[in-house]
Amino acid sequence: MRIGILGTGNVARALAHGWRTAGHDVLLGSREPKERTGLGLPVAGLGETATHAEVLVNATPGTVSVEVLRSIGETVLAGKLLIDVGVGLSDDYTELSHPNSSLGEQIQEAFPLTPVVKTLCTMDSTVMIAPDSLDGPSTVFLSGDDPEAKRTTGRLLTDLGWPTSSQLDIGGITTARGQEHFALLFMGIAGGLGAHAFNINVVTRTAG
Repeated sequence: MRIGILGTGNVARALAHGWRTAGHDVLLGSREPKERTGLGLPVAGLGETATHAEVLVNATPGTVSVEVLRSIGETVLAGKLLIDVGVGLSDDYTELSHPNSSLGEQIQEAFPLTPVVKTLCTMDSTVMIAPDSLDGPSTVFLSGDDPEAKRTTGRLLTDLGWPTSSQLDIGGITTARGQEHFALLFMGIAGGLGAHAFNINVVTRTAG
């Protein structure tokens, strides 16, 4: 599958390596592709990346993601699955930029012809592509309004090492708020542990 990842930061590069290892054709998109050489990954402009891709991944800072996508254009994005892993945070990481909504919702509202699925934003980039590096199973969440888009996203998560038993569909795109708001708790846990390589696992009560 042709996957275009918007962004060239730690998250974008980690996902690119993960999906390339699984056999996908991955291209990173940057506003300044000529300045992003030496990454060991192919990089192109945002528009070229979006046009090339069957599936787009938003790995840009959440405070500028909608602006970045608008620069590409609604026509180019129409009909493409967009997997959103971004979270908008203030410069000091103490506040969300979408406190009464979510970035996922804002993207879906701005691009109604582009099915958006929110996932992978509740963990560090190292865990995104290596869930088996943790001591036991953990959970990755999916939020979105389009069932087929979620199924495709689920298959791509499986390619990163997330079995279907670890994938939890929590509902429509409005539930992306819960995923993004977890960022504040994530930072608290990271501070308590002194590490970022962790995840949460949803456990249910044993029947009987």
